[in-house]
Amino acid sequence: MNSVIKGASYVLVHTPDMVVHNGTTQTTERIVNPDSDYLKEVPKHLRSFEDAVNYWPNQTYIGNVHPDKLREVELPWYDKKMEGADRYGKFGEIMPQNEFLLLVQASDMFEVVRLEKAFVEANKEAFAKNPIISEDIVERLHEGVEISEIEHFINEEEAEGLYQDGKLVGCVKRAHDIDTNLSAHVMHENLMSKASSVLALLYAVRNAGIDKNDVDYVIDCAEEACGDMNQRGGGNFAKAAAEIAGLMSATGSDIRGFCAAPTHAMIEAAALVKSGAYKTVAVTSGGCTAKLGMNGKDHIKKGLPILEDCLGGFAVIVTENDGVNPEIKMDMLGRHTVGTGSSPQAVMTGLVTKGLEKHGMNILDIDKYSPEMQNPDITIPAGAGDVPLANYKMVGALAAKRGEMKPKDLNDFVKNHGLIGWAPTQGHIPSGVPYLGYCCEDILKGEVKNAMIIGKGSLFLGRMTNLFDGVSFVVGPNEGNEEEAGVSKEEVKKLVAEALKDFAGSLLKEEE
Repeated sequence: MNSVIKGASYVLVHTPDMVVHNGTTQTTERIVNPDSDYLKEVPKHLRSFEDAVNYWPNQTYIGNVHPDKLREVELPWYDKKMEGADRYGKFGEIMPQNEFLLLVQASDMFEVVRLEKAFVEANKEAFAKNPIISEDIVERLHEGVEISEIEHFINEEEAEGLYQDGKLVGCVKRAHDIDTNLSAHVMHENLMSKASSVLALLYAVRNAGIDKNDVDYVIDCAEEACGDMNQRGGGNFAKAAAEIAGLMSATGSDIRGFCAAPTHAMIEAAALVKSGAYKTVAVTSGGCTAKLGMNGKDHIKKGLPILEDCLGGFAVIVTENDGVNPEIKMDMLGRHTVGTGSSPQAVMTGLVTKGLEKHGMNILDIDKYSPEMQNPDITIPAGAGDVPLANYKMVGALAAKRGEMKPKDLNDFVKNHGLIGWAPTQGHIPSGVPYLGYCCEDILKGEVKNAMIIGKGSLFLGRMTNLFDGVSFVVGPNEGNEEEAGVSKEEVKKLVAEALKDFAGSLLKEEE
């Protein structure tokens, strides 16, 4: 039986101060041109938490606005406030930075995070009131230290500052004196990814309606890597986040594949469950501080606010077939192999058509495609165009070339089989998986027949290979379990028992 998707979560963390101090575009500029006009302009273009909550794509991400409804809102979206927007959504929430810093501190196991005592006192109550934050997480909070101690770590021991509204409120210390893999910079990146993954896991368990102890295995698919000088990316983010989230029966490991990693992870989770190795697997990922304000220069040039001001996170619960929830069709996988080639046509052929051809299906037999779902409000001003639209045009062009539709029908293909982008440009976060939550709902309602999730990755960024990467899978309605489709397990046991009884009887007769 195929594995099913039992629940999904999507979370955002509004981190404007980290845009200034931790986004790679800004930190690089500070090294190359510390007195640049751009750095002076950045603070003037930061959005408030209310602005981030009222932003249409963010509301889509956390589950309050279906992508079909978002498509009806005219671009650009940054200047259109959504009335009645809520911080909380059916998939997750948009957490403010002040509360998130407490979650980061609670996620720290080696006392490298220090927050000012007054800051902890001012924000602890709001943090504890969050319905998803459990008591055991609140109890992990440190009471805080004096600001003078924090300043010492920053000035004398190369700690990374933590800020709220431009004011220093804490720091992340280095975890080793000379190991660059445990520097304050790397520890900061990793802790932010871990904490946002914890938040996503908490919501995923709630959304799936399962007990925390039901989770057997966790797969982390973020773009960060933790380790020391002897094993730089040894891991394990998955088990580290599971510990804080209270998934006490789980083990886990990390999968890395740049932007394609979430789709790889979903396929491996489905395979682990289908094989019987584990009954319930959580695929999770936190956000990436390096990509905060990544396109900030282009946004500011055009008079926009810096729209890349949120860390993203997601988690998906994959379980044994329950006869109800949408299945991951393991016999319809697409993949970019070593020999596929890097041309757009070759890539799309490998990812889209290979799995379908096994079943005599064509491209139009898939209701919805979810490739790289980047928010066009972010990418168009940066000169990257509408990324999802470009992907849909490639898939549609492939269908036309194969004779499955006429070229003049390309716009209809995009409209009928595509989605508008809404995910933050957090690298791996937009890659296919943002639609899974809505996809499962749409399939259960009978509004969508099936959907293909496509993950693509740029392996050449690591300077180990020039190869491209990608995998895909199809989600479809539940086709029922074995008990409904044929002979039940109990019937099989009964038949085996009867056969053994008859066999034993025949042996006795032979002896007589």
